[in-house]
Amino acid sequence: MSQAEAGAAGAVAARGAVPGATAPPAVPRVTAAGYAALFVSELGLVFRRARTMALLGILAALPVLIGVVVRLRTGGARGEGPAFIAQVTQNGLFLVFTALAVALPVFLPMTVGVVAGDAVAGEASGGTLRYLLVAPAGRTRLLAAKFCAALAYCLVATGVIALSALATGAALFPLGEVTLLSGDTISAGDALLRALLVALVVAASLGGLVAIGLFVSTLTTSGIAAMATTVVLVITVQILDTFPQLEAVQPYLFTHRWLSFSDLLRQPMHWDNVLADLGLQAVYAAVFGSAAWARFTSRDVTG
Repeated sequence: MSQAEAGAAGAVAARGAVPGATAPPAVPRVTAAGYAALFVSELGLVFRRARTMALLGILAALPVLIGVVVRLRTGGARGEGPAFIAQVTQNGLFLVFTALAVALPVFLPMTVGVVAGDAVAGEASGGTLRYLLVAPAGRTRLLAAKFCAALAYCLVATGVIALSALATGAALFPLGEVTLLSGDTISAGDALLRALLVALVVAASLGGLVAIGLFVSTLTTSGIAAMATTVVLVITVQILDTFPQLEAVQPYLFTHRWLSFSDLLRQPMHWDNVLADLGLQAVYAAVFGSAAWARFTSRDVTG
């Protein structure tokens, strides 16, 4: 066995020692297949954690809670309650959009902050990071794999909310044609396609937060500190987004256009704010991803 192969085996063995985790696949040399194996290893590490499954369970329960409350509050009667809630009582498909709108400002960022903040700092505090870095994949590819795994979590988390909301809406409310915010009516099939598009946009809107969380994670060896800092940062930025005195800088806050996906619920769809949001997330991902890379590749790893 070569020295590089021995290093990779040692790194894999060290990560297998994480409580509750099984041994991930071996990490081969730097090739496309090697990077894919590294990404799968990171993905497995994220989704094998009991904490991750608990967070996904909470996200799945959120649409159920909303649906039950709306059902009990309105008694299933049509046209009662606030206008937005009334959309749910008239068509269960609208619960998908309602649940995403409720989860996006708080619940989704909190869970993403936990996963992204723990990506590097969690391994450092667990003592597995320095063993992992012995593998020939290199720090840059390791960081890229962690970023992609956190993005995959955003997609899965958003999908869990959407699917739970769809099942709950179908069970508690009638299904059929959906009346959009513009007043136009589309078929149930078209509404499902729009729900899929909205879920993808919501997941992509969390890309900037993933990069910020990853950068914070490279600054400390405490996973709890990194997770808490990322979550507090999200809450702080959203509070700042409510002050009229900060109107000039608010369009540049990464949370400012998170709810722009509602423009996709019009006929025709309005893409200006959605594209502005995705562009802003790309800028945040580039800036904080570069900062995380600069910190991680020059860091003296002691964990």
